[in-house]
Amino acid sequence: MRMRTLEISVGAFMLAGVLALVVLAVKVSGLSPGSGGETYELNAYFDNTGALKPRSRISMAGVTIGKVKGIELDKVTYMARVVMDIDQQIDNIPIDSTASIVTAGLLGEQYISISIGGDEAFLRDGERFEDTQSALIIEELIGKFLLGTVNKSQ
Repeated sequence: MRMRTLEISVGAFMLAGVLALVVLAVKVSGLSPGSGGETYELNAYFDNTGALKPRSRISMAGVTIGKVKGIELDKVTYMARVVMDIDQQIDNIPIDSTASIVTAGLLGEQYISISIGGDEAFLRDGERFEDTQSALIIEELIGKFLLGTVNKSQ
């Protein structure tokens, strides 16, 4: 009887460990369902989105306020149009705010960071950010540095 209790305890512990790993994987992947609350849509146009993906987070002052809904190429401007779902409670983003694609850490995930402006008018559903900053591509930065260094030595 004691051996059976021990086997059941070990089995329950293993099941709890596997379940914890599954929950962690779902949270890290961004597939977890959101709060289910109401959202509104904002747009931003970028020259280069880098590794930004749908479901990437959108943050303001380090707090997640939404997710990227989709990324598509605008056939008129040849820029990437990023569609964002913003939490309905955050309805006071000034129209002169800046949307930037930034990287978490040195080689981490890319997400959109919003820096607020000072205008008294706010962005509404369907409107767009006028001021954007594209993703920083490390390979391009290294190339510019190397070419700049080579040109100076000649």
